[in-house]
Amino acid sequence: MLKPEHIGIAVKELNTSIPLFEKLLNTPCYKTEMVASEKVNTAFFMAGNTKVELLESTDPNGVIAKFIANKGEGMHHIAFSVDNIYAEMDRLKNEGFILLNETPKEGADNKLICFLHPKSTNGVLVELCMDKK
Repeated sequence: MLKPEHIGIAVKELNTSIPLFEKLLNTPCYKTEMVASEKVNTAFFMAGNTKVELLESTDPNGVIAKFIANKGEGMHHIAFSVDNIYAEMDRLKNEGFILLNETPKEGADNKLICFLHPKSTNGVLVELCMDKK
């Protein structure tokens, strides 16, 4: 079963966006982290039982920079927590979903991650994530 884990929001600058989201969500940013493999800096907030992750590109040619150039700042993806990312990737692939990576990658917040192509999810970028053991 997929459980909502976080909502990813692409932003131009964390320095501007963190204070804005602290006011909006009425809670402090509890963690920032650089994820070199994804070329992003991240900031996390708790919103009830779900996290909000802000994503700032560290590379002008990175995925987040390209997303903002094409669509502007805003919702980038929704992430779901899974107990076994390997089994879930196999299940979804067998169901006809397109995986953007064939093996899990290192992600922020001590997670293994995999993205599903928006073409196979009605235009929504979906991330699967599992706590690293």
